Amino acid sequence: MKPFKLENEPKIESGFKTPDHYFENFSAKVLQQLPKEEPKVISIFQKKKIVIMMVAAILILALMIPILNTYSTKTKELDSATLENYLTEQSNMTQYDLISELQPEDINKMKTTVVLEDKTVEDILATNSNLEHLILE
Repeated sequence: MKPFKLENEPKIESGFKTPDHYFENFSAKVLQQLPKEEPKVISIFQKKKIVIMMVAAILILALMIPILNTYSTKTKELDSATLENYLTEQSNMTQYDLISELQPEDINKMKTTVVLEDKTVEDILATNSNLEHLILE
């Protein structure tokens, strides 16, 4: 075998050589290869935004139901004429049944004194020709 001396032997050159001014012109070449129009960017949050808005709307509607329910179910006080008309037309209760259900406080509330002057009575009798009806009342 021959003695091997690394320093004296000719060296093999590498097969790859960079062209002149390669790195100086590299960025310009890359920019020329890029497409001219930029693609439309769609945000990931945009799709979630619609879903969040729908959930918020449903939540607001769900919270409004009890509030609207309380306003719509409030009962109004019935005036005495409406109550009396209902009891006389729709009910099968007699006046004696109603009297038996009255409490002493209710009776005291109904007691009112009506003061009629003689002149008022004379005017009513003079204007109404049906005296028998007035006398029976």
